[in-house]
Amino acid sequence: MADQTTQSIEIAAPAERVMAVIADLPSYPEWADGITMVEVLETDDRGRPALVRMALEKAVVKDEYTLAYEWAEDGRSVRWHLVKGQMQKAQNGSYVLTERDGRTTVTYTLAVELTIPMIGLLRRKAEKVIIDTALKELRRRVEAG
Repeated sequence: MADQTTQSIEIAAPAERVMAVIADLPSYPEWADGITMVEVLETDDRGRPALVRMALEKAVVKDEYTLAYEWAEDGRSVRWHLVKGQMQKAQNGSYVLTERDGRTTVTYTLAVELTIPMIGLLRRKAEKVIIDTALKELRRRVEAG
């Protein structure tokens, strides 16, 4: 899965506050478009989600999948990969935060491989829409306090 999509956004908040919103996976159904359920199955030694089951329902897409999360010790990044999925064969993603002057640049990288064949160009376009929406919703959630 070499092809991936990456995009960044600047958020008017410190990295710690941005990461707190990212790490609060159970609240995603309140603000993340299409996420209807999040269940934390396991946590790491610091209480952060390590294994998470999610449900997605958006337009004609309906999926349930399990992701494994790896949190950086410095609190500035998180990576995840697909453990089990219905519509997905693979998913690798990350958020990387860079703070400057109380503002945070969030870089989101995503690569998804579906169980049904999809032309690479269409897959990357779908990834871009997912990332763009997710970053804008994240900024709205963080900046709303």
